[in-house]
Amino acid sequence: MLKLLADNYLWFLIFILVLNMTQRKYAHTQKKRIATIYLATLLMVFNILVVVILTKELNHYLAWPAFGLILIIGYVFRDRAWPFKMHCVKCGKKLDFDHIFGCDDNLCVDCLDEKYPEEAEKRKEKEAKKAKKNVIEEEPFICPDTVEEIDWDIWEAEEHCVLSYVIKDGKILLIDKKQGMGTGLVNGPGGHIELEETAIEAAYREFNEETGLTASNLEYRGKLRFQFKGGVSMIGLVYFGTEAEGELKSSEETTPFWCDVKEMPYDKMWEDDKLWLPRAIEGEKFDGVFIFDDETMLSQKITFEKDEDK
Repeated sequence: MLKLLADNYLWFLIFILVLNMTQRKYAHTQKKRIATIYLATLLMVFNILVVVILTKELNHYLAWPAFGLILIIGYVFRDRAWPFKMHCVKCGKKLDFDHIFGCDDNLCVDCLDEKYPEEAEKRKEKEAKKAKKNVIEEEPFICPDTVEEIDWDIWEAEEHCVLSYVIKDGKILLIDKKQGMGTGLVNGPGGHIELEETAIEAAYREFNEETGLTASNLEYRGKLRFQFKGGVSMIGLVYFGTEAEGELKSSEETTPFWCDVKEMPYDKMWEDDKLWLPRAIEGEKFDGVFIFDDETMLSQKITFEKDEDK
């Protein structure tokens, strides 16, 4: 029996490592990914003990104390080695495979969507886009001139981005864009959401890359949807914060600078900014749709909602 375990140990290890690699596609799964490494380590230690018993031709019953030792170690480090739950910790619903081995929160899809609304919207948009690809024939999109001519409920964006604004001591951190889309304009730090990266993770990363500072308390404030006459479609999720530490550093794409909130350079910014940014600074949440022809705004519609927590 011990020889059989030793001979097949590698297959068990491969299974655990494949599971660990699979977990990469799930957001918020760092704790469970580390747990699979703990499990692989415990399995390796047990296999070493089994090999010693076989090599030294010791009594095979010694495998039981060895197994007990592994269980004790696993129990001591149980919070790290076994964070997996079979049921949602909030509503009790049975979890599927993806959410048992992925998602450190141990929440079902509905509870996850409630906790991370912006990520839920992003996921639904991806699902809608995937479903759209299954359509055999589709009429080519012709961008209209007004936002009323687009059904924004089924509209899909090709690009997903973030913008992050930090306001501290009456000043707001902005950037001069030196290359890429919007070259020559003033904007907030931001950029594209990378594959397998959440929106808030992208917000912190882009903020750091474009300013050299590290933000610590970014919160979701609103959504911007842009349709360009040239065909580009984009969603921008906007975050606000009040804390950032470090030293300002320019990058190849941007030059960051602090600006008095009362002296915002709207004349040097995208045309839509002056329509929603002042009220967003005051704490209002918003949802805006826009049609642009290059850098010229043709049509817009913005709705606001005051943040009760502000």
